[in-house]
This record gives sequence, structure tokens and C-alpha cells, in this order.
Amino acid sequence: MFLTHRTPQLPTPEEALRGRPTPEFTVPSRHTVLGNPLTGPYPQGLEVADFALGCFWGAERKFWQTEGVWTTLVGYQGGYTENPSYEETCSGLTGHTEAVRVVFDPKVVSYADLLKVFWESHNPTQGFRQGNDVGTQYRSALYTHSPEQAEAAQASREAYQQVLTGAGFKEITTEILPAEGRTFWPAEPYHQQYLDKNPDGYCGIGGTGATLESPSETNWGRACPTGIAPAPSASE
Repeated sequence: MFLTHRTPQLPTPEEALRGRPTPEFTVPSRHTVLGNPLTGPYPQGLEVADFALGCFWGAERKFWQTEGVWTTLVGYQGGYTENPSYEETCSGLTGHTEAVRVVFDPKVVSYADLLKVFWESHNPTQGFRQGNDVGTQYRSALYTHSPEQAEAAQASREAYQQVLTGAGFKEITTEILPAEGRTFWPAEPYHQQYLDKNPDGYCGIGGTGATLESPSETNWGRACPTGIAPAPSASE
């Protein structure tokens, strides 16, 4: 959302803003599109996945439109600052990405299916940017909640790299990191389901046009069994 002329650079833990011990706002109770609670605890049998693919407004919509997704919420993840604000995150001094937490029913949609949505909905080769959105908060990342998710994420990355290389794109810069120790901090209420509330609002999400094969027909898709990642609360 903020185009800057300086070269983006991640802060060190010592350079990062301290944040605050408690949030300055209350997260809305329910999803404006799906009608389900935004924060946990979630019903038994659901699983969670965390994705960062640029501006979270458009990214969240991609996932809530996916069948089998029970709820989505946007937030900040992968940095150092506790309970950061949007302005702090956009300053580049928190180290966070703009992330989407996706809670889904694995009986309807698999993590591998969500990975396909992730890869095809943005350009994962751009480093600290997505299109005109420049900054460390726009970097591509997958925060995994189990060894199986990590394996599937890595396998899908390798598969999509082959597709992108064949289409003339550079190396994927997506981070694949454990969600453990990387708290998901929910964003302010006005960011939640922003494009439902503002249908003509800004959306910087755009894919490369390169398509990943269907997970059910590939080895990388079969690397991700179901029933592996119980959905945590939003602050985990």
C-alpha cells in the first residue's frame, strides 16, 4: 500500500519496535462473508494454515472464496513486534508480513489445494514486494503448523519453481518457516474482510499466470495428508 524509494530491509530484533503487551482493539466476533467466528478456539476437526502473499486485503478474499474454508482473518506474522499496528508494520520496523490465517475443513479442501491457491494468486519471485507494493511486509511466506505441512509446502515450492522457470520467471523467494514461535497478531477490525466491506477497494494481488498442476494428480499434492494440524487460537 505504501510505495517507498528506499531499499526494503528487515530489522534485527534489536532494531524492531517493541509494540505493546495487549492489543489496542477488539477483533470482530464473526466473518462478514462466512458468518463463522474469526478467532478460536475453533470446532474440532478443522485445521489452520497461514499464508503471506502481499497486501492481505486481496489475499484474504482469495481464500474465503475457496470451498471448504471455514473462516479467514488477516494479521501480522513473522516479525518481532508484539501487537503491532498497521502503521507500524508498514514502517518496516516490525519485521512482520501481512498474513492471512485460513481455517479449513480438510474433508472438503486439503492443505495442498490451499497451496495451489497461494502460489497462483501472487508472484512469489519478487522478494520484498508485490507489484507496486514495496516493503518487507509484502514478502511471500508460508508459516507451517506441522512437519507434514512443511513437507507439502516445500514440495509445492519445488514443483512451482519448475513451472515458473519454464515460463521465464526468476527464483522463488518465498519463506517457509514454522508457525511455532511466530505469533499471528490479528489486524485491526477495518482490515478484516476489507474487500467485502469495500467491494471497489484496493487489491494488489495478482498472479503470474503460471498454473500449478492439480494436487490430486501430483506427488507434491500427495505429500500432504489430512488430519494433521488442529486449528489453534488466533494468537498462537
